[in-house]
Amino acid sequence: MVIHQNQMLLLDRPSRNEVRLPKGHIDPGESAEMTALRETTEEAGYSDLEIMADLGNQIVEFEYKGHRYVRTEHYYLMQLASEAQEPRNAKDAADFVVAWTPLSEAVDKLTFEAERQTAQKAIDKFAELKLMD
Repeated sequence: MVIHQNQMLLLDRPSRNEVRLPKGHIDPGESAEMTALRETTEEAGYSDLEIMADLGNQIVEFEYKGHRYVRTEHYYLMQLASEAQEPRNAKDAADFVVAWTPLSEAVDKLTFEAERQTAQKAIDKFAELKLMD
């Protein structure tokens, strides 16, 4: 997840009435770190990201369209090295509205508890690293 100028990058997904963190599946030959950078760029458009800390793994269980899923999610605290962006593909641009949210509000905006816990962990790590402006 990305924190910049005391705001967290969240993704509003109006079609599902959800507010989420950027994430996605690891492609063959890709590390978890590479996936985090790629997925954030694809979903939010920011292309000059820097990983500041590993926030660890979380096993998440959920149901979607009648199917039960169990997956391991890996999160990283990132910051913008610059505000450079690249165009998002049409699907991601239609699915996700980028919402820079003050850290004091970010956790409560997220739809799912597992992501709220991870967002709080990122805020705590951000403060520990003394990256607050």
